[in-house]
Amino acid sequence: MFDKLIKYSLRSFKRQRAYIIINILGLSIGISCSLLIALYVINEASYDQYNVKKDRIFRTILNGKIGGQEITTSSSPAIMGPTMVKEFPEIEDFLRMNGRGPTVIEYNNQTFTEDHIIEADSSFFNFFSIPVIKGDRQSLLNAPHKVVLSESTAKKIFGGENPIDKQVKIGSDTARYIVTGIMADIPQNSHFEANALTSFMTNSRSKDLTWMNNSFSTYFLLKPNSTYKTVDAKYPELLQKYVGPEIQKYTGISLNDFIAQGNKYRFYLQNLSDIHLDTSVQQDFKASVDPKYLKIFGSIAILIVLIAAINFMNLSTAQASRRAKEVGIKKVAGSTRSMLAFQFLSESFILSFIALIVAIIFIKLSLPYFNNLLGANLKLSLFASWIIIPLLILFSLFVGILAGSYPALFLSSFNPYEVLKGSAKNSMQNGSLRRVLVVFQFAVSILLIVGTMIMYRQIKYMLNKDLGFKKEQLIVINRAEALGKKMKSFKETVKNIPGVVNISSSTAIPGRTNNNNGYMMEGRKDETFLMATSWVDYNFLDTYGMTLDSGRSFNESYTSDKDACIINESAYKNFKITNIEKTRFMEPSDSGKLNYLPIIGVVKNFNFESLRNPISPYVLKFQNDNMLWGYITVRLSGQNYSKTISAIEDKWKEFVSNNPLQYYFLDADFELMYKQEKQNAQMAVIFSILAIFIAALGLFGLTSFTVEQRTKEIGVRKAMGSSVTGIYLVISREVFILVSVSALISWPLVYYWAGKWLENFYYKINVGFFTLVIGLAVALGIAVLTISYRIFIAARVNPAQSLKYE
Repeated sequence: MFDKLIKYSLRSFKRQRAYIIINILGLSIGISCSLLIALYVINEASYDQYNVKKDRIFRTILNGKIGGQEITTSSSPAIMGPTMVKEFPEIEDFLRMNGRGPTVIEYNNQTFTEDHIIEADSSFFNFFSIPVIKGDRQSLLNAPHKVVLSESTAKKIFGGENPIDKQVKIGSDTARYIVTGIMADIPQNSHFEANALTSFMTNSRSKDLTWMNNSFSTYFLLKPNSTYKTVDAKYPELLQKYVGPEIQKYTGISLNDFIAQGNKYRFYLQNLSDIHLDTSVQQDFKASVDPKYLKIFGSIAILIVLIAAINFMNLSTAQASRRAKEVGIKKVAGSTRSMLAFQFLSESFILSFIALIVAIIFIKLSLPYFNNLLGANLKLSLFASWIIIPLLILFSLFVGILAGSYPALFLSSFNPYEVLKGSAKNSMQNGSLRRVLVVFQFAVSILLIVGTMIMYRQIKYMLNKDLGFKKEQLIVINRAEALGKKMKSFKETVKNIPGVVNISSSTAIPGRTNNNNGYMMEGRKDETFLMATSWVDYNFLDTYGMTLDSGRSFNESYTSDKDACIINESAYKNFKITNIEKTRFMEPSDSGKLNYLPIIGVVKNFNFESLRNPISPYVLKFQNDNMLWGYITVRLSGQNYSKTISAIEDKWKEFVSNNPLQYYFLDADFELMYKQEKQNAQMAVIFSILAIFIAALGLFGLTSFTVEQRTKEIGVRKAMGSSVTGIYLVISREVFILVSVSALISWPLVYYWAGKWLENFYYKINVGFFTLVIGLAVALGIAVLTISYRIFIAARVNPAQSLKYE
């Protein structure tokens, strides 16, 4: 009997071709969206999971607060690792890592620029499960000037040559590095990127014994059965022993007194698996991903599947009158309700399975686009594990049950006597539930439309906000240290190039802050003040177009300016400075004596970080001739960029041979700060369009059914003199009401959720009522476009034909 029912279901498909196509299309879009989002969420949540020892690997996090300014960073002192391995029996090994930034590798007079080079201890391969292709795993980085190349980098530099024991020049280091090994390329789902590893002990600061010089990432491998909580509990004693004396030396107060004043200085451990999804920590390597976005897109996936399932329910129940006689006859012939329910469920299973196949094809075709959009490497590997295909089939069955359970119960419940008599028709056409489901669909659609609009408005606001400096027409040259002692001569030469307005050097630039230092203030020795710090030359403020609120900039006419500083408005206000001429900051020197820094000016606040953060205190100190690292910024005139940049490149080659010029436009670099927001907004747009399309498909199907059911009514109205417009308004009125109700339901939700999302940004837009109205207008416009064609076609039919219908 069941076989016959399934065969009958297949025959019934042919009679309902249009509705079946709409259902398959809706379900396939819903399934493909949910699977794409699932791939994205799984990829982001699986960072560093390839490491065999991941549960035992922890990174040290510093949480400090000085003078009201709090910072949480993955930086720690070089001495921490060796000390803790000796004193903490729970720790098996330590690893220090330090990113070098874009660096030039030279071999056989050929240069190769590598963006991701990391200095690492020899224990690196004991921590991370990176296969070593060539070389002795235990001795790869155990001496200065050793380098391990990734497989792809080795091929790029050496081609078919064997790289082992070859010598290369890296950066501005005069000593050559020996290639000791080749490793497999670092997996993309790792929290760091590295095309090459150099031995950490090559860095002169690797032997720094200062505990308050936090410059490196330190990882610990705990012994089996040891817990991170045990180590965390021992940190306070460690700080008292090593950090306390330094605080006493530099500030004149004990660590306990320092903390009693409201300051913080603590370390704690973070598990390797938690790094990628923790946005509260300033990362040294890859930017972390906000888990809120994973929750948002996970919710969108569920909503889109629900919209697709609701389409199926609506269209199936709307066709109840078409299949009522079929149900009645089968019941009279002896079919039970359970048999009929099984038939209708089997139909939904078949449709869902076909939709799954269509969805997989769609995903295979669209994955390259999504990977390009996200900068990811998502893959749908159906045979990577035996469980994948069974899971997809189960998901398809779940969607089939979700979409088909109510229609199956509804259709199988008809009373055969009433159906065959025709008295059940009116109750079948009662569409209260269908109206509720349509309201839900469009409420979700409006929520997605308005949410996407708010995301784009916020991104536009961040990109166009006045940052306190002029970021346009600025190019930034990396690796100023390549010039060495020639930096001053290079700046003077470039300034004379036509098209160059100004040029400046600095150790940090807006968007790339690399120093946070603590200072004291004369007359307020019991207080400590934390400020982002950059060393700049005489032309920095003019080159960036920054404005002074009071005082003056650095001036060559004043020799004392080399020991002075300029602070921003936040420092002036937060530290309650009343007179800059009578205020001097103090900082400890290597000799233990205090250096005094008179304040000569206050620069108006400028955004040196993302607009997610408020502007914190910032200090500009003078860059003396011995500070030969950082950046060179060139302001261009705006005319013939390519010619001017080409001239700068020529001058660079004259000063630095075999070391290519690396530069970028500052405004483009600032946009990269919001790369994650832009990617997520683009994804939201795509899924919003697809969700609205699914809802529109359902609305089109329902409108078609409604027009069929009201064909005779339309004919009567036309015969009585009603116009096409009048008929259109009568039939479409309900749709307008339903969409408007959807908006009223979605508005409070989107206002709440948008407000929660905007909490991530210190500088943000207001949601605004106008945005909510636009969302309603867009939804109404889509609804009108969806139903208009079908209604107008029906309204223009000759009333004589309409009255013959049925």
